[in-house]
Amino acid sequence: MPDDATVRSAAREVVANLVSRPVKDSEPLISSGTIDSLSILKLITQLEKKLHVSIPTETLQPDDFDSVELIVETVQRVVRV
Repeated sequence: MPDDATVRSAAREVVANLVSRPVKDSEPLISSGTIDSLSILKLITQLEKKLHVSIPTETLQPDDFDSVELIVETVQRVVRV
C-alpha cells in the first residue's frame, strides 16, 4: 500500500489536473462545486493508475473526496493492492 506522502502527492496532482489549477489540501472540492460526480470517477480512475491500486467504490460517498486530505484518508482506508 502506498504511504501517505505518495497518496497525497498523487491526489494533489490528479486534482490539479482536473480543475486546471493547484489546490490546497483542505480546500473543499465537491461541496464548493469545484468538481462534480463525473470528476470523482475520473479522480478515482487516475488515482488507481498512478498508485497501482484498486479503490472499491461500492461503499464510498462523494464527501470522501471533498478535499485532498479526505482523499488521502479514504484511499488509505479502502485501498486494495
